[in-house]
Amino acid sequence: MKQMKAIAIVNHQLIMENIARPEAGPGQILIKVAAAGVNRPDILQRMGGYPPPAGAPLTPGLEVAGEVVAVGEGVKRYTLGDQVCALVPGGGYAEFCVAAEDNVLPVPAGFSLVEAAALPETYFTVWTNVFQRGALKAGETILIHGGSSGIGTTALMLAKHFGAKVIVTAGSDEKCAACLALGADVAINYKTSDFAVEMEKQNLKADVILDMVGGDYVARNMKVAALHGRIVQIAFQKGSKIEADFLPIMVKRLTYTGSTLRPRSVAEKAIIARELEEKVWPLLAAGKCKPQIFKTFPLAEAAAAHALMESSVHMGKIVLVV
Repeated sequence: MKQMKAIAIVNHQLIMENIARPEAGPGQILIKVAAAGVNRPDILQRMGGYPPPAGAPLTPGLEVAGEVVAVGEGVKRYTLGDQVCALVPGGGYAEFCVAAEDNVLPVPAGFSLVEAAALPETYFTVWTNVFQRGALKAGETILIHGGSSGIGTTALMLAKHFGAKVIVTAGSDEKCAACLALGADVAINYKTSDFAVEMEKQNLKADVILDMVGGDYVARNMKVAALHGRIVQIAFQKGSKIEADFLPIMVKRLTYTGSTLRPRSVAEKAIIARELEEKVWPLLAAGKCKPQIFKTFPLAEAAAAHALMESSVHMGKIVLVV
């Protein structure tokens, strides 16, 4: 059996190991990985809080880009040598990775494989939560927490392109300035200001709120939500067990929703992939939207990449280069 290098999780640490190379099954392609994106769920998995779905590889990594080197039975769209990026349920921190054909997208014209590796997890997450669940429309206002993160910068750029007014929160004046440079209309430093108080001062309300913080943000989000506002929860960095007054949900007729991406079926993810290819991939190819790459690390230095993400000093995406 052919072997490959991959990152394993041992006692909450990332270790390089030799493991069996995966094979493409029916409807799957095998990708020789050139780069893999680093995401918060990878850190949660390393810490023991986000186990892979049944049948997924134990190797972390939810997004990759590289070259197709084998195809399984029934694969129609991709052939050997194609450059692709893919959303995967695990296995990205490795030299080779298997992906379902329907969750694979071509590398956008003009993109490097490092840039392409920063797309799938982030763009799938933003599209399904901001535009499908949040139903953001032109002329509306969106509040994006963690505006300088990979998710935040992506949501910011896409929301602006589709005609929304964008308010972000970020953890430093430097990060706020970076968000404004990307097109944000308002940027609030959450370490020096209460975003709810600041928005009230400026008479701002949000039609859509994208939140990965939770905790005491829940009540404040409802406070700044507009009538018929949609609050979309995608993570709980400050905890999911909270005490809050939910009366605003009735009074403002709010929708409070949320989602996870990793456990969804291949078919569900395929719907997101097709919408992205139709509505977002042309923007990428035209240079109107691009992932913000903060730093790259060799695969063997995955632990350093995690340490950087946990420090929260980064702005944009962290990528492993294989």
